[in-house]
Amino acid sequence: MAGVLDSLKVLDLSSGIAGPMTTMLLADNGASVTKIEPPGGDPARTQSGPQQLGYHVWQRGKRSAFLDLHNDADKKIFLALAQTADIVVESFAPGEAAKLGVDYASLSRLNPRLIVCSITGYGRDNEHSARPAVDALVQARTGLMFEQRGWAEGALNHMNGEPDPFPDLEIPQDWVQGAPRPGPLFVASQWPSLGAFFNASLGISAALRAREITGRGQWVETSLLQGALAGAAGVWQRAEKIDAPGFDTWILGNRSPKGHFQAKDGHWLHNWVPNPRFIMQAAAGDTLNASPDLTVQNDPDRFGTGPEEILVMSHYQPILAEAIAKFPVKDWVEAAVTAEMTMQPVRSIEESLADPAFLEDGCVTETVDPQLGTIRTVGNAYNMSLTQGKPGAPPVKPGANTEEVKMEAAAIIADATLSPRSAGPSPARGRGEANLSPLPRAGEGGPTGPGEGGAQRRAPLEGIVVLDLGLAIAGPFGTQLLSDLGATVIKVNGLFDLFWHRVHIAYMANRGKKSITLNLKDPRAMKVLLDLVAKADIVQHNMRYDAAERLKIDYESLKQINPKLIYCHTRGFERGARAGLPGNDQTGACLSGIQFEDGGMGRGEGGRPLWSFTSFGDTGNGFLSATAMVQALYHRDRTGEGQFVDTSIINAALLNTSYAVATPQGKGFERPRIDGQQVGFSAGHRIYETGTGWLCLALSSDQHWASLQATLGLSADVRKQGDESLAKIIGEKLKTDSAAHWFAKLDAAGVPVEIVDEEFSRKLHDNADFKKNQWTVSYPHPVVGKLDQIGLLFSLSDTPGVIQGRPLLVGEHTREILSGMGYSDEQINTLEEQMAIGFVGMPRMPPRPAPGAAAAPKQGMASMLEKEAKK
Repeated sequence: MAGVLDSLKVLDLSSGIAGPMTTMLLADNGASVTKIEPPGGDPARTQSGPQQLGYHVWQRGKRSAFLDLHNDADKKIFLALAQTADIVVESFAPGEAAKLGVDYASLSRLNPRLIVCSITGYGRDNEHSARPAVDALVQARTGLMFEQRGWAEGALNHMNGEPDPFPDLEIPQDWVQGAPRPGPLFVASQWPSLGAFFNASLGISAALRAREITGRGQWVETSLLQGALAGAAGVWQRAEKIDAPGFDTWILGNRSPKGHFQAKDGHWLHNWVPNPRFIMQAAAGDTLNASPDLTVQNDPDRFGTGPEEILVMSHYQPILAEAIAKFPVKDWVEAAVTAEMTMQPVRSIEESLADPAFLEDGCVTETVDPQLGTIRTVGNAYNMSLTQGKPGAPPVKPGANTEEVKMEAAAIIADATLSPRSAGPSPARGRGEANLSPLPRAGEGGPTGPGEGGAQRRAPLEGIVVLDLGLAIAGPFGTQLLSDLGATVIKVNGLFDLFWHRVHIAYMANRGKKSITLNLKDPRAMKVLLDLVAKADIVQHNMRYDAAERLKIDYESLKQINPKLIYCHTRGFERGARAGLPGNDQTGACLSGIQFEDGGMGRGEGGRPLWSFTSFGDTGNGFLSATAMVQALYHRDRTGEGQFVDTSIINAALLNTSYAVATPQGKGFERPRIDGQQVGFSAGHRIYETGTGWLCLALSSDQHWASLQATLGLSADVRKQGDESLAKIIGEKLKTDSAAHWFAKLDAAGVPVEIVDEEFSRKLHDNADFKKNQWTVSYPHPVVGKLDQIGLLFSLSDTPGVIQGRPLLVGEHTREILSGMGYSDEQINTLEEQMAIGFVGMPRMPPRPAPGAAAAPKQGMASMLEKEAKK
């Protein structure tokens, strides 16, 4: 089976994390990738940092050739290769590619079908553009380090400048996340780079799909800043009326416990959301009861979402901690499986890679590295039933394919008959879909994005119809990304989804969609759904798949209705024993090692698990599902074939930890790890508290160190000190003045440095450049007033994305959709009166049942469908 990107040629000019990961994903899915690196090799190969081991993973499946782009002869070779390439990925600073003559404008003249993806630190033409594109420094400059555990007042209050609503509530430090000190946290996860990787991968896929229709390549741009924006999409929302009923929560605040507990054996687990009834009943006796009485589905003891619930949690936290401490982690996890609770162990990345279930699934793969021997690494990111990819061969020696690549270029140059590739749609088989008509060229008109000189260009997925049956964030975030690419997304809501959709976290995944409310217990509502399926291009959901099968809305059933359907299913965990378990961002971060690493537990110096508020678990799953769905459309455009695609939160989490590898037995290799105080990797790559404020250093060369020593007045032999002593000396010096003072001096001396900015997020939505680029967007919302959100995460020069509207209200488009399907007003009214469908705000949420009362329905379409399927 050929991968979906089979026959595509990619030239990789990137360095660091985001670019190499992006081209790895292209190679894993069939593309032929050639890494072009300067003579001697990519400098990142020898620099200290997460890429030290990561390059053993991210460079797999690629050729490597040495070319000096400052040399005319070598540049001629590269330009020849670009004439027959499909994609170029580069990570030069803004303007550098143009100076070298390898920018999009230059390359597209040689090859109009070429897609060029640029990954910079902060994008072009803004006040941050010239700042260093180093992950830790981006986290500092954007204040992302403060968002790792959040603010005492919570995310919404912080964005609005409001105080902590419960200032007198005393919360012990050992109940909450993060090192026992004030200030920002330095975490191991490179969130801005990871976000840029997810952005670039989807952007390139969208450009490929657009090229099948327009015949033209284009420029895809993203940045580490936009990667940070993607990670912080939940915490960096700003609303006018944060006191709207049900809108605010305790979840994204740093004073609320997060469900971490230490068990009898000293190991940690995470129960999210903590369930008092389960924990207390299971631990009531001398042996763990794996089947406590959990018949009340809407458990009156469970934690709600309102900010006042922190008062309830503060009561339960010591009780739950004492209960968990009675039994070892293994027993708790087994009991949670029986009770269907979201509880998983906190383990290291190396333990994760040794998990036989991951290897069997393929989300982890085993390979023989020429330097490290037999190792395990991240495997497939997603699965496609007709075009399955597979991890590439181990990385080759830098420059190993130089002569081969030069010979290919010489053949291109020697071919006197070769002319620059002309634009035009690719030959396609099995077309005939109305929505595959060519998009207009820039300037020819079209209903969506603005183009050069005011011309209008259409978005890549305009005309594509998506049915979103997803739950929470992991499913709906992926379809929101499709909406931002121009697709018409119909969110199929349940009658009681109002509860979830009024919470601000739901707002981050449901903009630009139409909402229809269907009671799928009613056959008439199910008929509506199936009629929508018949005309849809994509169906996406993250309910348990066996429930979909029992309801006959699984892929095999729906493709009988619509043979060209693309069907996307996502899970919490890998396929196999855990596939049916409830999963979420938090438990995925436990199993993959993210919480272990970000909590500073890897050095054995203490540390505690940390669930980052800017992680890519749920949203990473969304990105991977969106990328797979767009690539499935690319395949369908060429063949007329639909297919089944799937991924999971754990797939995304394993990509997030792909900077580490392990032996099959789970033994690790030497690599940088952060300390238990969560200040950084080493004396030269960490944060320091100054006289006023915090400063981040990211030194990677002897010159950087020499400049630091000269500026701080340190002795020439200070680096002979051990790392801990060296950090103490630097820290004492920086304490003598403010962060602003030292930043000015160190930055002028060429030291990679940033102030850890507490205010970046609160200024974000007022930045004119960000608004112009639609990196941030605003709209009036009928419930919360003016709403500011993170907007487009990458740009497409020829077929730009589009923000289609504010977050939905449950059921607000029910009448519109049914009318468009031919239902009369009388029929619609009858369906509404008989509770087969619902409109905005209808029906009202039932009151919370008292203990022992009959349970109200579970929230969310997926939960409702699963319940119905069990009957």
